[in-house]
Amino acid sequence: MVWLTNQQIGRWKSKRILVGSFLCWLILMFITPKVPLSSFRHHVFADKRNFMGVPNTLNVMTNFPFLIIGVLGFVLCIGGSFFNISLKGEIWGWTLFYAGIASLAFGSAYYHLKPDDNRIVWDTLPILIAYSSLFSSFLVERAGETVGLSCLVLLLLISFLSVAYARVFNDLRLC
Repeated sequence: MVWLTNQQIGRWKSKRILVGSFLCWLILMFITPKVPLSSFRHHVFADKRNFMGVPNTLNVMTNFPFLIIGVLGFVLCIGGSFFNISLKGEIWGWTLFYAGIASLAFGSAYYHLKPDDNRIVWDTLPILIAYSSLFSSFLVERAGETVGLSCLVLLLLISFLSVAYARVFNDLRLC
């Protein structure tokens, strides 16, 4: 009987925490000013040198380690045995994480070749995919496979929606 009461109190507290967190986020969205995407300073980099015809060379070339780590991690995660992961949710989460890191190399290099408001989507989206997958992988390990996989789908959807929000409403607060 005590266990049942503790379970109900635990669920009630977790619902209150979720509602409170959502309300805090909503209040912050209303009281903070909009962070515009198309500000002049957003696309100005410290290093603007061109080398062998590649604009912003160091900004483009520093994405190569992301490609190496992403591809290696992706290949090792598909097998699952190298990292000692066996749950389907863990494999999905870590594989998508490393795929996001590998795609970050391409997206960020594409953006840094000619930085503008249209190309920044390809720099932001892989980062959000990688973060979402990493967070859901932690949830799979701590809270269970069902919770982690459902959060993976939800977080990926939120990632796509936040990038779309930033693009449509010219506001970077969700990215």
